[in-house]
Amino acid sequence: MADCGSNVQNIHPTAVVDKHAEIDDSVVIGPYTVIGPHVRIDAGTTVGAHCVIEGHTRIGRDNRIFQFNSLGAIPQDKKYAGEPCELHIGDRNTIREFCTFNIGSPGDVGVTRLQDDNWIMAYVHLAHDCQVGSHTIFANNTQLAGHVHVGDWVVLGGFTVVHQFVRIGAHSMTALCAVLLADLPPFVMCQGQPAAARSMNYEGLRRRGFSEQRMAAVKAMHRALYRDDLTLEQARIAIDALAQAYPDAQQDVAMMASFLSDVSPRRGIVR
Repeated sequence: MADCGSNVQNIHPTAVVDKHAEIDDSVVIGPYTVIGPHVRIDAGTTVGAHCVIEGHTRIGRDNRIFQFNSLGAIPQDKKYAGEPCELHIGDRNTIREFCTFNIGSPGDVGVTRLQDDNWIMAYVHLAHDCQVGSHTIFANNTQLAGHVHVGDWVVLGGFTVVHQFVRIGAHSMTALCAVLLADLPPFVMCQGQPAAARSMNYEGLRRRGFSEQRMAAVKAMHRALYRDDLTLEQARIAIDALAQAYPDAQQDVAMMASFLSDVSPRRGIVR
C-alpha cells in the first residue's frame, strides 16, 4: 500500500486522486474519477470512469466498481454535523453503475458496511449505517433506508424498497417492487406493497447444498410462522423445539430463533 504517487501507471491522467489517499499499486482508476484524501483501496480493485469516492472509505481487494458511482458521501441525515463516519466495502464485490453508498452516522455505529462477494446492480442505494453481509444479490434500483441490516445470501428483486431499521434475514428473497416495512425472517420469500410472505426460498437453499433434513427443518419453521395460526411468541417456542427433531439443522434453527428474538414488537415481521 502506498500513496497515489507511486501508482501513476494504473491511474488515468484525467483522474483526480488526492495525494493522501492510500491506493495499492495494482488498483486501476478510470478517467475523470475523483478520490478523496481519506480513501483506502486495496489490491486488485478496479474503479471505472466518472466515479467519486470520498469520506473515510475503505475498499478491500479485487472489487470491480463500474462507472458513475458515488461512494462515501455524507449521509442524507439532517442531524449529521461533519463527524468522521465511515464506509467499509469488503472483497470481491461487483458494484454496477450509478450506485450511491453513504457513510454511517453518529446516531448508530458510524459505519456503513458491505461485506464480501456481493453482486450489486445499477442504481442501488445504501443509506447510512446499513450493514450488508456476504454473497447477496441486489437487483437494479434496490433502495435501502438508514440502519437496515441484511444477512448473507439475500436476494432483493428489482425496485425493492426497505424501510429504515428493517432487518432482512439470511437466505431470504424479495420479488420485484417489494416494499419491506417489517422484518423479513431468514429463508422467507415475499412479494407485494407492503410485502407479504409467499413461501420459503427452497430453490436457493438447494443450490447452496442444503441437505434434505435441513430443508425439512426450513419447511417446519415456515409452518410454525405462517401456517399453524400461531402468535409470534408461540411460533418461537415451536421453532426452538425443532433443533432436537432436526439435528443437522441446529444452526439454521438457532439462526431463526435468534432473529425472531430481536424482532421489535412495533415493527413485527412480514406476514
